[in-house]
Amino acid sequence: MPRPTESLYDAVVIGSSAGGIKALASILAALPAEFPLPVIITQHLHPDSGNHLPGIFNAKCELLVKQAGEREQIQAGTVYLAPPAYHLLIEDDHSFSLSLEAPVNYSRPSIDVLFECAARAYRGRLIGIILTGANHDGAAGLRRIKAAGGYAIVEDPLTAEVPTMPEAALAATAVDKVLPVQEIGVYLLQMLHRPQRLRTPGLHRSR
Repeated sequence: MPRPTESLYDAVVIGSSAGGIKALASILAALPAEFPLPVIITQHLHPDSGNHLPGIFNAKCELLVKQAGEREQIQAGTVYLAPPAYHLLIEDDHSFSLSLEAPVNYSRPSIDVLFECAARAYRGRLIGIILTGANHDGAAGLRRIKAAGGYAIVEDPLTAEVPTMPEAALAATAVDKVLPVQEIGVYLLQMLHRPQRLRTPGLHRSR
């Protein structure tokens, strides 16, 4: 599915941990089949958790949800999940690579690893989202996305199942929007249908 020429963004990356499967399901269920960007997700998983998440999300989402593969070229309108026990990296040619390097923030896959690679590959044409979780993984990565000119969204800690990760992201960088998780999917659609970036100084919390 081609990306609309008026779109200011080329990809969405999402990081989540404890409580993340429910949060991700809420976001993905709001995205229609014609959603034009790839959505690339690192959800902290047990190394032996297998490949069950694509089936769970495919039952709730109109987009194709699949596990990312080594050297796979990233396609628009597809949701990619980091495999258990591997860091998911994005190369400059917008393909994936997988790494067994040491855990980062006690996590493999690591949200920071994905976000930092994505910021290098997509620069200002990237949307980064941090959801519920119990550690600080993703805070440094979201800061890198902002430094590269990307757009940063954080789940509202007041409504997150576990607020530690959203709070860490908010402490690490000035974000563009803070939203309850049930509003994030709809907000992504609004972003793609407006000609101007939804960016104003300081932190924005949905009211």
